[in-house]
Amino acid sequence: MKVNIVLPLSILLALVLSGCSGGSGDSNSTLDSSENQSPVEINSSSNSPAVTYSTNNILCALSELTFNNDESVNANSSYSWSCNTQNRMLTGNGIPNHEVGTFPNTNNPNTISVQTINENFTNSPGISSETGIAVGGPGGVIAYALNSVKFDPATAGRCDNSGRCSLAGGSGAWNIEALGHDTFDFGDDMNHAHVQPNGAYHYHGIPERFLEKLGKGREMTLVGWAADGFPVYARYAYTDSNDSGSLIKVMNSSWQIKSQGDAGRPATKNSDNQIIPMGAFTQDYEYKEGSGDLDQCNGRVGVTPEFPEGIYYYMVTDSFPYFSRCLKGSF
Repeated sequence: MKVNIVLPLSILLALVLSGCSGGSGDSNSTLDSSENQSPVEINSSSNSPAVTYSTNNILCALSELTFNNDESVNANSSYSWSCNTQNRMLTGNGIPNHEVGTFPNTNNPNTISVQTINENFTNSPGISSETGIAVGGPGGVIAYALNSVKFDPATAGRCDNSGRCSLAGGSGAWNIEALGHDTFDFGDDMNHAHVQPNGAYHYHGIPERFLEKLGKGREMTLVGWAADGFPVYARYAYTDSNDSGSLIKVMNSSWQIKSQGDAGRPATKNSDNQIIPMGAFTQDYEYKEGSGDLDQCNGRVGVTPEFPEGIYYYMVTDSFPYFSRCLKGSF
């Protein structure tokens, strides 16, 4: 089925990031802080990008309690999703229900522990911003996977103009990325995840073992819900966003590495003169509309298996921004 919804894109969204926190020290220290289909309702009564959807009856009775015997976990993974007329509710403990890497490790000294998660998401998400609203900072969780593990793509790592760097904060203006380079090691595992000082295991990119556990292979796979109520899919989507009969492909973001660094960007680390390659900092990327499949918030409007009439959805991708750093709806 086809849906002809076109959302205009506009100027580059300035990213206001802070994400992971943990560890302390310089660049060599450890890191970081029954399912009925739902109708689509389009509100076109004004000139604003007001588009409202319904996610009612989609994955509204989903729960699991299972023991994860991975040597770095050894705890129950527990989560439960439910819905009422207005909201989708999540309760969980943030414990992954799949294989993880070794924690603590040399670059991530933190141990996975039980979290208390109680979150509400609207069942009527709406597009409220063309360019998206930047999300970051402590407690600024942008999305949760179905297993109650959070997506938290940014880090607390910073460098100043002289190349003095800390993976656990600092006064520098240059935001260090967790993925996409080898210069700074945040101790992430095969799921592009690691652990904050409070024991919160969290994803920076595609949760590979969780995706395998969901077992859909090369299909559109709903892996979570964003804070504004829109669904989150990982890696694969339809080539033609409006045609569920089109081929499945890997989604590419529309963020690109700049040809050269911004003014003041440190070229090397102060501690060992190691070169800091382009792509190590958030500021090394720029949004180029139409260069990929997705908008500046790593999302797009289209049909999905759960929403055959179409919806706005976010993608977790293999390249920057990996997961959206902004949200199109209210939260």
